[in-house]
Amino acid sequence: MKYKVSTLVIWKNKIMTDLIHTEKDLVTSLKDYIKAEEDKLEQIKKWAEKLDRLTSTATKDPEGFVGHPVNAFKLMKRLNTEWSELENLVLKDMSDGFISNLTIQRQYFPNDEDQVGAAKALLRLQDTYNLDTDTISKGNLPGVKHKSFLTVEDCFELGKVAYTEADYYHTELWMEQALRQLDDGEVSTIDKVSVLDYLSYAVYQQGDLDKALLLTKKLLELDPEHQRANGNLKYFEYIMAKEKDANKSASDDQSDQKTTLKKKGAAVDYLPERQKYEMLCRGEGIKMTPRRQKKLFCRYHDGNRNPKFILAPAKQEDEWDKPRIIRFHDIISDAEIEIVKDLAKPRLSRATVHDPETGKLTTAQYRVSKSAWLSGYENPVVSRINMRIQDLTGLDVSTAEELQVANYGVGGQYEPHFDFARKDEPDAFKELGTGNRIATWLFYMSDVSAGGATVFPEVGASVWPKKGTAVFWYNLFASGEGDYSTRHAACPVLVGNKWVSNKWLHERGQEFRRPCTLSELE
Repeated sequence: MKYKVSTLVIWKNKIMTDLIHTEKDLVTSLKDYIKAEEDKLEQIKKWAEKLDRLTSTATKDPEGFVGHPVNAFKLMKRLNTEWSELENLVLKDMSDGFISNLTIQRQYFPNDEDQVGAAKALLRLQDTYNLDTDTISKGNLPGVKHKSFLTVEDCFELGKVAYTEADYYHTELWMEQALRQLDDGEVSTIDKVSVLDYLSYAVYQQGDLDKALLLTKKLLELDPEHQRANGNLKYFEYIMAKEKDANKSASDDQSDQKTTLKKKGAAVDYLPERQKYEMLCRGEGIKMTPRRQKKLFCRYHDGNRNPKFILAPAKQEDEWDKPRIIRFHDIISDAEIEIVKDLAKPRLSRATVHDPETGKLTTAQYRVSKSAWLSGYENPVVSRINMRIQDLTGLDVSTAEELQVANYGVGGQYEPHFDFARKDEPDAFKELGTGNRIATWLFYMSDVSAGGATVFPEVGASVWPKKGTAVFWYNLFASGEGDYSTRHAACPVLVGNKWVSNKWLHERGQEFRRPCTLSELE
């Protein structure tokens, strides 16, 4: 099943890194608590050892012992005062500081919905990048710096999340992984009975009745009194007997007589170009023919003799021919990137899209990232970047949308979409009053360890993130008609963190900068 991820899944990177520091602080607080408890027990232990020696001596000759006036005094003092002090020490709660810190920090913790969303993101990455459960469980992902493993409990949790979504395909995969790790001897609080309970039903829901029956019998070998398994066993045997009888009575029409069960495999997808999109994300896209490749060039671009670029022209590279996608190299400095990110971080919120019916911005389940909008007037760096886009494209940025900064964490994506409004969306940008989105400029402000490509499923193009570069393409033909080959997507980030910023340029103001043509497709 392909997930439309919860809006709370992808936390912005700053919050995620803050959580790391929060957890470190809690661990320090926990260690302080453990030390305090150990000191307390050490005091009690020393007191007990001292009294053990004293009482051992005293009980050998009680009358002689208390006959000594000092011993008699000290016995009274111990029982009246020192045992009370010991009682207070034993009753003293050393956890106050830790519990107080934990209570304060808990307000920043993710909730159940966030945890489920993170699990769904992991399942989405599994599908997009064709990863098997064992590879993920062992942490063998490309580009990882900090290898991490999934325990039986983790695998079981992923299976349960899929099960709750009626995604029995992934339920089976992850419950089988949990079972394999248990068979390999991993110690876990999850037992095989619990795993087999979910696994057998998930297999049944996908139509594999023989395997479901086998798994149920295996479960009953471990727990003969398992009520649900005993019920399932009878039901599975009843269905199999019914199928057998039906097949005997109508052997010429077996397919119609079989009990209707769900077909095994991933659920029906809501995205028609899913397979092509995921292939491109994996770098398995359509390879351009040598003849077409020869027409792609690298060049120096001076912005049509723009004074700013005559002595230091921009470096251009053709990424694709139709639609024409151009990459500009070294077009934004590291210093500018950091300023843009610092401006955006406090404002990052759930990314929005234009609602084609209302023309207003709204969140969408197919876009999972955090974004912020920056105006040119609030910082000279943003203004300078805007003018750089205008100088290099020759398009007027005064009617463009503000610079949008987006952060995609692990699993963050933007599924295939058009930047421009189609004919059936006449009110998409009505509130802006600047016409349709004529072109898109996209800055890559970080490298990505794995995943995160910008792909164009209609033509098979993949553009990979490279820090300091930008890509540009026209969404509309010169005639004003939409170029449907520009349908594109931001692939899920597999490992790392992706920062981009984009500028959507609009039609108004471009009348003399990019004149209309008579042909619709030019």
